[in-house]
Amino acid sequence: MPALLTQIFHCFIALGVMLLAGTFLRALIPAFQKLFLPASVIGGFIGLILGPSVLGLLPIPRDWIAIWAALPGLLIIPVVSSAPLGMKFAEKGSAGRTSVNALKIFCAMFVVGSIQGLSGLSSLGLFRRIRPDLNLYPTFGYELNMGFAGGHGSSAVLGSFLRDLGLPYWEIAQGITVTTATFGLVGGMISGILIINIMVRLGRTALLKKPGDIPKDKAKGVEMDLSKQTASGVETTYGSTIDSIGFHLSIIFLGCGIAYMLNNYVRANNVPVITQVPIWAYAIVVMFGLNFLIQKLGLGNLVDSKTKSKITGTFSDFAITAAIASMPLQTIMTYIAPIMFMMTLGFVFTFIGIYLFVNFFFHDYRVERIVALWGTSTGVFLTGLMLLKICDANYETPVLKDYSIGFSLTTTTGFIMLPLIINTMINQGIMATVLLQLGLGAAAIIFALILRGKKA
Repeated sequence: MPALLTQIFHCFIALGVMLLAGTFLRALIPAFQKLFLPASVIGGFIGLILGPSVLGLLPIPRDWIAIWAALPGLLIIPVVSSAPLGMKFAEKGSAGRTSVNALKIFCAMFVVGSIQGLSGLSSLGLFRRIRPDLNLYPTFGYELNMGFAGGHGSSAVLGSFLRDLGLPYWEIAQGITVTTATFGLVGGMISGILIINIMVRLGRTALLKKPGDIPKDKAKGVEMDLSKQTASGVETTYGSTIDSIGFHLSIIFLGCGIAYMLNNYVRANNVPVITQVPIWAYAIVVMFGLNFLIQKLGLGNLVDSKTKSKITGTFSDFAITAAIASMPLQTIMTYIAPIMFMMTLGFVFTFIGIYLFVNFFFHDYRVERIVALWGTSTGVFLTGLMLLKICDANYETPVLKDYSIGFSLTTTTGFIMLPLIINTMINQGIMATVLLQLGLGAAAIIFALILRGKKA
């Protein structure tokens, strides 16, 4: 056991070195700055390329790669579960109802998810016919939506869920999700900037009157100016008792521990329906309960959202680096044709869907809404934020607020829909999943039609 713990510690040391390398390369290389590539992505690919899977220049033991492959599924549990922690309950009579436009953004993201799901299913159905020798597994194609709309961190969510189901291809699915996330992040940023430049020249942008560059204050990813450095959180406890980060981390681990207890009980007693619910879903429910208790006891001020975000951000950085560095590259290359096909479909139909939806359901700031949705639907939330900032440098429009609320709603529902869609793909097949995706997309459009006549 001590030897195993030492080996795990060595694995984290190596991941830390990769993250540092990614940080310095991001600060030095303009191309990485323009694409806003995170240090975790850059560092992960350094480990992959220099490791035994490609060049073999680093003497990385195979045992380390196996540990790295398993780490994302574990690290993502506290990341996902901590989402409800710190949520405040609105008092009666208080203002702040979710705006109509934010709900429309939520519908748009839901429609995009269905489009990407259908693109993945189309690739699965087509290549099962024309390339039966590939033996594509039942859930192939769902990596498109997880990678494009979920980013690199979602690879761990999908991989851990498939692993918990006992499916042997979980590591391949995790690696393919990393692949789609990488192509989506890079392609989304490059095409997003191109879209903005075209729209500026056509005079369609509300505020931007000439093509602009990506804001340079965040491009390098490091801040050397002391006057611009911001606090990472609020100290809600005294260090003589417990460090504030340790306090928040303990709450998160408590939620994860209770979730594991519930999950073990359900599986030991073979409770119907919920036996296959992933562990992070239990953790989210448990954290909602813990947060409710914290708020009702009047202890809400002990929880700081910034501190929580720093903890989960750290877990995410290590999870993404580990997932990329441990990608089963040779196996993924076997599926390169269907992967490239579904990503092409994904890019084309995602843009068409966003363009048509925004132009039909919105009457103002259309370009700003399109680029924000495009960045998020192909990369991550930050990609959409950066593209929006190019058009709206000081966030003068209401797009950011609507976009943030809509994204939060979509993230929550996405976690709920994952088990349903995956189980449908495994147990019911392609056609049933197609009908499910069409139904979800149609429901979102109907909801948006109801909202269309309401005032924002």
